Parts: sequence; structure tokens; C-alpha cells
Amino acid sequence: MSDTADVRTGFAGHDAKNTPRASSSDAGAGFVPGSTCVDASGAAVALPEDARRIVSLVPSVTESLFALGLGERVVGVTDWCIHPADLPPRVARVRGTKNPDCDAVFALAPDLVLANHEENREIDVRRLRERGATVWVDYPRTVHEAVLHLDGLARLGADAALRDTVLSPVHAAAERAANGAAARASEPVRAFVAVWKDPWMSSSRDTYVHDLLACAGIANVFADAPDRYPRVTLEEIAARDPELVLLPDEPYRFTADDAAELGRCALSATRAARAGAIHVIDGTLAFWHGPRIARALELLSDLAARAVAAR
Repeated sequence: MSDTADVRTGFAGHDAKNTPRASSSDAGAGFVPGSTCVDASGAAVALPEDARRIVSLVPSVTESLFALGLGERVVGVTDWCIHPADLPPRVARVRGTKNPDCDAVFALAPDLVLANHEENREIDVRRLRERGATVWVDYPRTVHEAVLHLDGLARLGADAALRDTVLSPVHAAAERAANGAAARASEPVRAFVAVWKDPWMSSSRDTYVHDLLACAGIANVFADAPDRYPRVTLEEIAARDPELVLLPDEPYRFTADDAAELGRCALSATRAARAGAIHVIDGTLAFWHGPRIARALELLSDLAARAVAAR
């Protein structure tokens, strides 16, 4: 997630829950270089067998490509692609995820453009496709799909040893988290995860962060919301009495001051405030796919265990 406060809308500016998407297996397993595969936008994409010039319009994908040793193939990224921090100067910046410079992207003569159903706009993907660019749109909404997606990126030509170094910890963390969550399924930790402030926003069950929480044994208190990123009030949050409150530092830059104010005022009567369980966390762990999955599950599982111990 990046580049906008309007996290309520997905591809094409429509509510993403009403937009056709590829099946779970297609999220990563269907990404086969050298084949024609259906992406999350429903388009049949003829993937190049050996993509040597890649433009990434997704921050987490950019990080994943470099982690997999495919950075030499990346010729363009967005202004919001902040990892790796030492991005080579040769890599062009093509503006933001919601307003990429399509002329600049096309001028880079990419073999493949990687986009995301939620990060990017349908109109930009359509403009690139109309000019002949090969654009693949992903949309992992569960940890399982995100792991498959990372596996798919590795098929672009990652070295076998490096692939194992990156993928093995992610697969192992997902398996450990699944086993641990199953053991805590009867009494999960109830949590509120903030997405935005002014207005306050959270997430429903139809989001990646919801599934990430579930894999760590955490129940999202706004899972039943009809919108993917519902607007909520502080009174509604307090009424659901979360045991854990998570304030990611992106897309909204929550700080320790926000946590202290919530614990002192609006959420002071909640179990989270009484237990000192209002935490500012790294937003990339909550919302980015890729190598960060392992660290995200480790952090959330630890916070869940601490909340259980405080009961």
C-alpha cells in the first residue's frame, strides 16, 4: 500500500471486491514465464520466457526482485519503491504507483511490467497495454497467495541457491504460523489494526492484512465490515474492546504519540490499553508481500503470545 490515502478503492477505482480476479492458484502458481497465463485483472498475458528489462510499479515487488537476485533486470520503479535503500542510480523512477508516467515506462522498452490490482490503476495498465507493453497484474489477498506470488517471481530466473535462501524462511514461517494459529483458533487474540487516521480506517476480512493477522492467531475486530477498508470511529473501536491495537507507520505515519494518546484517551478502557498493548509497527510488515512475510509473521505471533500471557 502506498501513494494515497484512498485505500478504499482498488483496480480501476472500483471496490475491488466487485472486480473479477484470478483464482488463488493463479496468484503465483499461474505465473509461468514463456506461457500465456491469466492475471488478476482477468487478462490473458503472454509472459516472456526471459524478461531482461522489467519495470516494477509495486514497492513490495521491487524489493522481492532485488532480494531474489533479479535486480540487474529492473530498469524502472516508482517513487514509492524505497527498498532496497541502495537502489542503483541506473534504475529510472517513473513517478508514483497511482500516477506512473506511462511515457517514461514505455520509453524504457520493458519486456515486462509488474503491477498490482490494489496499488495501481486500471487506466494506467490499459494505456501501457494499448501501446504494446506486457503487463502482469498480481493481487495476493492471503498469506498463501503471497507466498505463491513470491514463488512466481523467482521463476523469472532467480539463482537456485539464492531462491532457496529467500523462499525457505518464508515457507517455514508460514507453516509455523499456520500450526500455531490452528492451536489458538478457539480463542484468538482480538485486535484492531489501523490503516488511516482522520478518518479512522481499518480493514475487513477481504484483505491481505486480515489473513496475515489470522495466520498469527489474531482475530480482526472489523472482519465483518462490508467494505474492504471501512471507516470507523474511535467509539466503535472502543466498543469492540480489542486486546491488541496495531498502528502501522504506513500508509499513515502513526507514531508513539498516537499510541500514547489512544491509550490515555479514546481507548483507555479497552483491554489493549490496560495491558499496554497499543503498538506502532513497521507498516511494510503489515502490508507488503515478499521476503518480509517471515518477519511479519514472527512479529505478529510474538505480539499475540504476549497478549495471551496478559489475559
